Amino acid sequence: MTEVHKYTMTVDLAIIESLGINLYSNAAAVLSELVANAYDADATLVQIEWNAAEQEGTVTVVDDGCGMTVAEINDRFLVTGYKKRQTEGEYSIRWKRPFMGRKGIGKLSVFSIAKEVLIYSTKNQHSNGLCINIDDLEQRIKAKEPYHPKPVPVPDEFASPGTAIVLNQLKSKRVALTVSALRKRLARRFDVVDQTPRSEGGFKIQINGEDVTYADRQELRRLEYIWEFGRQSLPSEALPSDIVRYTLPADIPHPEKDWSISGWIGTARVPSDLTADKEAGSLKNIIVLARKRPIQEGIIDKLDFSRVFGNYVTGQIEADFLDQEGEDDIATSDRQRLIEDDPRVQALQQFLRDAFAKASETWNRERPKRKARAAIADKPQLRKWVEGLPPWQRESAEKLIGTIAALPMEKGSEDVHRSELYRAGILAFARIGLRKTSDDLNSLSNLNAEELLTLLGAQDEYESALWIDIFRSRVQAIQQFENLTDTDEKEKVLRNHLFDHLWLLDASWERATADPKMEEDLRRIDPDLLAVDAEGNEIRGRMDLRFAKATGVQIIVELKRYSRKMKVEDLVSQGRKYRAAVESILTQQGEKFPRIEVAFVIGSRPRVSDLGVFKTDHEAIEYALYPIAGRYLLYDELIANACRQYDDYFSASRAARELDEVLNSLIPNES
Repeated sequence: MTEVHKYTMTVDLAIIESLGINLYSNAAAVLSELVANAYDADATLVQIEWNAAEQEGTVTVVDDGCGMTVAEINDRFLVTGYKKRQTEGEYSIRWKRPFMGRKGIGKLSVFSIAKEVLIYSTKNQHSNGLCINIDDLEQRIKAKEPYHPKPVPVPDEFASPGTAIVLNQLKSKRVALTVSALRKRLARRFDVVDQTPRSEGGFKIQINGEDVTYADRQELRRLEYIWEFGRQSLPSEALPSDIVRYTLPADIPHPEKDWSISGWIGTARVPSDLTADKEAGSLKNIIVLARKRPIQEGIIDKLDFSRVFGNYVTGQIEADFLDQEGEDDIATSDRQRLIEDDPRVQALQQFLRDAFAKASETWNRERPKRKARAAIADKPQLRKWVEGLPPWQRESAEKLIGTIAALPMEKGSEDVHRSELYRAGILAFARIGLRKTSDDLNSLSNLNAEELLTLLGAQDEYESALWIDIFRSRVQAIQQFENLTDTDEKEKVLRNHLFDHLWLLDASWERATADPKMEEDLRRIDPDLLAVDAEGNEIRGRMDLRFAKATGVQIIVELKRYSRKMKVEDLVSQGRKYRAAVESILTQQGEKFPRIEVAFVIGSRPRVSDLGVFKTDHEAIEYALYPIAGRYLLYDELIANACRQYDDYFSASRAARELDEVLNSLIPNES
């Protein structure tokens, strides 16, 4: 006698592997398929019991939908590739919901996370239960035999109208989600979180007894700006209280089709806000939904939008025209991607590119203003600096501050790096301001005396600002130099320090027209020429420093140890030798009457052996050095003069003092 089986499932093993076991890689995507089935079954409540973390854990999904008879289980649920819309139409019977399901393969997703599936369904007061075991199913398929799920009794707890699916023998790696993580991921995959009462067709998802709400939408809680398509659709309580809202057009231009979208795109305060919550997964994408469920997980990378704006963006686009009645199915099997050469997809992508460009313009314009207001409120010295600028510059200064305030920084060093950027930005702004006043001087030909003095005064203040940081570093260099001489360092150390800071010798030696030469062998001044004296004898030796001033004067500098006592005759002899050597080379190079100066840096005034006709050492020394255009500099006087020069400048310049105060205030406390 032929055995009569209550249930029959017909499917090829390759289908199970491709569309079930291997298609879905995460539990949230699997449960999304079961939730979608419940929605299509006119359920108003789906209850998920998530016990996957426990040993021998289970996952249970119960809905209060229309349920299934035995015939419907066999002809619909157990048929892989069941075409729901072709058989049942486009809308559900009771609530007239557009069906989410289309391909009839979502039910296979459960096999990617469980090896045993129990299905209990009640309709018209009749309950039916069955068990599908993936190992048994695979054996039957390999033997090319039909598979008959095992009938099982329905527990009382699952005998209410609707359908319950229990997943056992879970695959631990694919269900490694906390309840919190599951809530966050499911909340983002469905646009069914609304305030419609269940009695009027509303739809609720519960996980372990708690409703999934807007509070689970982690990306909404991180938004700073939002652009909604067509109208403001999100409730205010779902968004941060200080969010800035805009609207964008919703209609997609097309000569023949009436296509439109809804939804939103938004920007976080910093990019890391979209990746910080590991449970929610990366939120840095725009998910595309059709019929209230995902049809493409992320579309940003398809928009070729490389601006900084794209790093801050998240969003949800609802485009039902991608899944309309009578149109080709353009979603891939896992509903995570779209067929990109379809005209609908291309039209959506172009529309979003344009929307991105508009939103980006607004964001680039408004965000620095907002950040500037916050930064200025937080740092009073920044406010003082901005208010001290001419009115026509304040808007640009605020934009500069806002741009710096908006830059993402690594946590832990944010205050230090941002303060450094503020300091650099303020000095750079001063340079721009200097260039602007110079342009005014060149372009305005009819200035009265008052206007001219105003512009010159502004230029003077800007020049002061530019040198603040340079002055500070120079004071430090003076202190280091003073320490070197106090300890009577060797000539080489002193020489190296002076070589890096020629301005210590003389403020007029600020810049050289040729690269300074340190410890230069006379033979290397010009490799093709020899330095010779009046009798034609080669002059040999090594000069400590040599450089050319902007005026063309050659400077030879000789350094002596701080404690060494020198005779003026020795200085003259050495100076005459080096002067003659340099003059010889320059003359051979074709320069007529080269101007050469010699300077000696020593610790104390040189001794004079014989005053002769002079009354003082000073007169005798000056006379002796005159023929070689020489002079001497004392280390102590050099340091004192440099300190006095920069102290006088600071005390005389109001603008310098004020800007220095601002810059100092931006240095974070080490504590």
